[in-house]
Amino acid sequence: MEDGVKNAPVNIYLESNPNPNTLKFVANYFLIPEGMNFDYPTVESATNSPLAQELFTFPFVKGVFVMSNFVTVTKDEQTDWSEVQNGIRDHIKAYLDAGKPAVDLSKAYEAQQEEEANAGPSSDIDENIKGILAEYIRPAVEQDGGAISFHSFDEGVVKVVLQGSCSGCPSSTLTLKAGIENLLKRMVPEVKEVEAING
Repeated sequence: MEDGVKNAPVNIYLESNPNPNTLKFVANYFLIPEGMNFDYPTVESATNSPLAQELFTFPFVKGVFVMSNFVTVTKDEQTDWSEVQNGIRDHIKAYLDAGKPAVDLSKAYEAQQEEEANAGPSSDIDENIKGILAEYIRPAVEQDGGAISFHSFDEGVVKVVLQGSCSGCPSSTLTLKAGIENLLKRMVPEVKEVEAING
């Protein structure tokens, strides 16, 4: 927890979003530094998040996403949020009240540095696309409990990664094509199409 909020009681409130299978659990302080996010589609991927590992012990939890001051939880199709949302909220609150971190940042930084070292050089077009996603698209996506990141640009096709509530969301395809693709085509003439490589 950040200085000054350390002794304040943890409050968690719920926010729904366009994906009926995800719910956003918002805390009253930053869980991880601004600009970082962590997507855990499986318990095996949650090696640097004890919180995500605990949430996966609920049999209906199918994904956990941690960003700034919220945790987005994805459930299975069969479970009704009204039956389980309070249990999840209470679990997250008790975990954070104990002063435990949502993500082990030392492990996360190591993985991030390794990823950056393995990434190839980026072109001016890549940087332009990343800038547009960050300025125009990311804030709206974050509001809905998800994240979008640039993957690659090749022969007119931009590939993006959708995380959190955006992954597997019924309306994300429409958002991708009607919103993001149109915006990028207008601002970067080289762009012909936008695809999500997941979700």
